[in-house]
Amino acid sequence: MTPQSSEISRPSGLEMTPRPPHSPGRVLEPLMKELSEPGRRAFTLPALDVPKQKPEDLLPPSLIRKEPAPLPELSERDLVKHFMRLAHLNFSGETNFYPLGSCTMKYNPKVNEEIAGLPGFSKLHPYASEEASQGILQLLFESERLFREILGMDAVTLQPAAGAQGELTALLMAAAFHEAKGKPRRKVVVPDSAHGTNPASAAIAGFEVVEVKSNSRGRVSLSALAEAVDDQVALFMMTNPNTLGLFEEEVLEVAALVHEKGGLMYLDGANMNALLGLLRPGDMGFDMVHVNIHKTFSIPHGSGGPGGGPVGIKAALKPFLPGPIVIEKEGVYRLESPGPLSIGRVRSFTGNVGATVRAYAYIRSLGAEGLRRVSEGAILNANYLKALLRDVLPMAVDEHCMHEFIATAKDLKARHGIKAMDIAKRLLDYGFYAPTICFPLIVEEALMVEPSETESRQTLEQFAEALKRITQEAREIPSKVQMAPHRMPVARLDEVQAAREPNLRW
Repeated sequence: MTPQSSEISRPSGLEMTPRPPHSPGRVLEPLMKELSEPGRRAFTLPALDVPKQKPEDLLPPSLIRKEPAPLPELSERDLVKHFMRLAHLNFSGETNFYPLGSCTMKYNPKVNEEIAGLPGFSKLHPYASEEASQGILQLLFESERLFREILGMDAVTLQPAAGAQGELTALLMAAAFHEAKGKPRRKVVVPDSAHGTNPASAAIAGFEVVEVKSNSRGRVSLSALAEAVDDQVALFMMTNPNTLGLFEEEVLEVAALVHEKGGLMYLDGANMNALLGLLRPGDMGFDMVHVNIHKTFSIPHGSGGPGGGPVGIKAALKPFLPGPIVIEKEGVYRLESPGPLSIGRVRSFTGNVGATVRAYAYIRSLGAEGLRRVSEGAILNANYLKALLRDVLPMAVDEHCMHEFIATAKDLKARHGIKAMDIAKRLLDYGFYAPTICFPLIVEEALMVEPSETESRQTLEQFAEALKRITQEAREIPSKVQMAPHRMPVARLDEVQAAREPNLRW
């Protein structure tokens, strides 16, 4: 375990869940309008101390309601109870095991939240002068230095708001790089196991996307890559470890092949949690890399962010960095405009600064040794859990994995009609969030499991026991799994209809 690890473990006995049993379909918590009682107030505003104005003096007539909408009337106590009960219905990294593969949903130390909330950071106006912003500018400058060292790169931009925007930023720089050489290239190659954002980002950036097949061991096929890479390839986008949780052992040969044709090597750094302190992308032949700090570096993941997707590049690409760039001269920090070849600003101001503050605190508190232990712990946990499940579910590739692995429910589907989705829903009844399912697409009925370094051995064993029981249920009473969950506030939702006909209001 790392110095920042959490010893979160579930109660012994899998019959214990964080939610009481109840009838499927029944909503436990009533709506606020159902709790409402006339005359109750949670807060009373002071008397108006400015001249009273007519509504028509403030708003266009078309926006003025004839009658005020009836609002719920609750006491502060009832209001707090209502939202606390709703919060307790949620699965979260603080309350449950959350093995969402490729997302690195690990526990985030709360001390980093406190540091990001210090007034000097949280109350600093983005338009404050450089003289009044020396502290945050120094932190951003040092953060770039730390990421350069961790990634093995020569320069870093902190502007991108998330991994996908980091991909787009790198692709725009790659296009500008080739255009500046007088040889525009519009072709990007991606493996068939790539994250969906890779081809999407390339298409948004105006590139033609070419897919290459994986070999029988789940790695990039060198022969297939050689056929796809020609003198029109701008970039090869690779994930290492890949989305099957496997290390691409021939990465140096891949890099040599791409570079020989004048292309650039790009690393999707979504799986950086497996490399910290062990390997640097720059040493594996990559010219560009983004890192998801909301996965690897202690930023709360999900609920829309804020995230962060810093991009590291080799020296040849520095002229194309977005700006402004933080520089230091004689102990003074300031923002400098980029050069004429820059792709321009990709995010307002200097990006999601609060996310960078959290990542900086995380890196500084762990140090080089601590970061290495993060990845070692993640790899150890993944391989231990994989060993526990080897006789429960078949593995897509039964080899030593890195931080995650892929199991498959294809046999259960063929014999008993049980899909990966069914297993995911049944896991909720046991108090565990589901792993990523049906991805990567090259594995039928995939369950993508990433335990991260912050879970205890006891939690991993309980999760394995839950899956063992579920597969036994699948063989003996398949309908019990197919109709799960049974102990949630609502029964199984019709996800296809929800996606095709979203109802976003009550």
